[in-house]
Amino acid sequence: MANLSLKHIYKVYPNGTKAVNDFNMEIEDKEFIVFVGPSGCGKSTTLRMIAGLEDISAGELMIGENVVNDMEPKDRDIAMVFQNYALYPHMTVFENIAFGLRLRKMPKDEINRRVTEAAEILGITEYLGKKPKEMSGGQRQRVSLGRAIVREPKVMLLDEPLSNLDAKLRTQMRSEIAKLHAKLKTTFIYVTHDQIEAMTMGTRIVVMKNGFVQQIDTPKNLYNYPGNKFVAGFIGTPQMNFFEGTLLKKGDKVEINFAYSDAKITVPYSMMYKAKPAYLDGKTTVYIGLRAEAVSVNPATVKASKSVIKVRVSHTEELGNQTLLYGDINMDGDGYTESSTRIIIDADGSLEYKPGDIIDAALDIEKVHLFDRETELSILPRLPEYNYLDCAVKDGTLSFLGTQIKLPAAINCPDGKYDLLIPTDAITLKGGDAEINIVSCENVNGKNLISFELGTRTMFAVVPAPVKCGKGKISIDLKKISLLSDGAAVVSEMPSVVRFEGSLMKEKVKEEVTGGSKTKMKKVIKFFLNIGGYKMLCPDAVADKLITAMGVKKAFTDKLIYECGVYDLQFAEEGVEAEAVRIADYGKEKFTVCKAGEDEFFVYGQHDGGNVKLLPDVEKLSIIQADKNIRMI
Repeated sequence: MANLSLKHIYKVYPNGTKAVNDFNMEIEDKEFIVFVGPSGCGKSTTLRMIAGLEDISAGELMIGENVVNDMEPKDRDIAMVFQNYALYPHMTVFENIAFGLRLRKMPKDEINRRVTEAAEILGITEYLGKKPKEMSGGQRQRVSLGRAIVREPKVMLLDEPLSNLDAKLRTQMRSEIAKLHAKLKTTFIYVTHDQIEAMTMGTRIVVMKNGFVQQIDTPKNLYNYPGNKFVAGFIGTPQMNFFEGTLLKKGDKVEINFAYSDAKITVPYSMMYKAKPAYLDGKTTVYIGLRAEAVSVNPATVKASKSVIKVRVSHTEELGNQTLLYGDINMDGDGYTESSTRIIIDADGSLEYKPGDIIDAALDIEKVHLFDRETELSILPRLPEYNYLDCAVKDGTLSFLGTQIKLPAAINCPDGKYDLLIPTDAITLKGGDAEINIVSCENVNGKNLISFELGTRTMFAVVPAPVKCGKGKISIDLKKISLLSDGAAVVSEMPSVVRFEGSLMKEKVKEEVTGGSKTKMKKVIKFFLNIGGYKMLCPDAVADKLITAMGVKKAFTDKLIYECGVYDLQFAEEGVEAEAVRIADYGKEKFTVCKAGEDEFFVYGQHDGGNVKLLPDVEKLSIIQADKNIRMI
């Protein structure tokens, strides 16, 4: 059995088309992972790269402890089940299942044992002597699965294996494959465009669109906490309702106004703590998302609700015990056209409605989703990036929520009132900037998110390990905070990444070579990194990755971008030339602000000024192919 690691995986075709962009994922042993998305999203291409049927343009793929980028498919210890069964029509079921084992010259007794066991697991023992043409589609797919099972692979790859089956068989085979995964206890990676298959089978789901990963999460979390508008609309049947609207903060309430209609509701401001203040100005248009089941026309629910809107009924769809009611929150809308005012409601099947009826509908405000109109990202993410607070600065002291912190010399801010942005990873549970009450701690995609009370507010922090609820203290990394006035930054977060332009070089150099008892000088090829005009020796492993990914010619002609952290540069006798401009004093830490060309950047440590030379840590460099924006390392 094995886990898989996909780091910065790209697939770029010769014409420049990016089929897969910067795919990153850690797959644990025995997981059932589903890749889902519309046609052309890159899901099958990713699966084929894992299988070795497509070359990886850039990135690193590991199965277990082995990097397998250049390993032949037959050596990867994987088995693949294809959409079209790929059975040999002239062979019996037994012969089809055993074919791969015979190619490997496995002993006859072992072949018989494995085929018999696989047939029993799949319930096709009675068909072992038949040929594929005598079997149904579902039975043929079982044979295809059997051929993969007998390999006893570390990883099972399944590429839309049910798409050729009818609806009843698909439902049956979903259960069969889930049962098979439980029996085999191996890693499954399954590709489908059917979100019902994804939701019912996967332990985790990867949602893809246009070659990009949109979200990776459990089925339940994808449904309840979609990270963007695409995921929200793709997952769930019927599709989520989307409206345009604005948010206006009024004291401890926020008014949600639905565009092109008279509909409006009010929610507590506590629901909006994760949203940037700019979204709450009553002018910024956002997308408002509500699932059909989050809207009710049940009279008792409507009577008890404080969030009621008017809906003009257009038509209904009867689905037996369920009725989908279609309507419009714009009294002049037709309810048929997909628009920003049409609404679909999961209604009580016992109620009857006529086209043209104007009815009341209650909204479940706990299930409202909000998305940025431009980026379509959730403005209320489950794992927030920032805490947004009102604050004031006076005489170099920052005040917020009853807490006062003396600002370091590096933060020179005029007195006044500001919006304060504190990143969730800038808060640590130690020190004494403020006393807090920890309310909850949950694991969100491998990160520990705590919510805590400070003064009258709930805030969030990402911490390295789970913690217990109760009293505690926090420190805030002031390098990471931002102060805004009318949306413009007065104080910005200190940049944490340094970027240099450069290239890969190769040269013939003389080197001592020992042969027997003699030592002589010989010319050998060495690789060098040109980083901001400084040439430093390139490790062979790094050069090999660049040449393999980019091609021999392009590796030495294409422009590269080198990235490293502010802690990964040191002042040295030789290195990238720069000018030390000033010292940024953050109290416990001091940084030198350096300038190379027109670019300013921070380097950990102090330097008196003037010309300096900076040596990057090669082991911590990220390397990006500039023109295609592909992260090579």
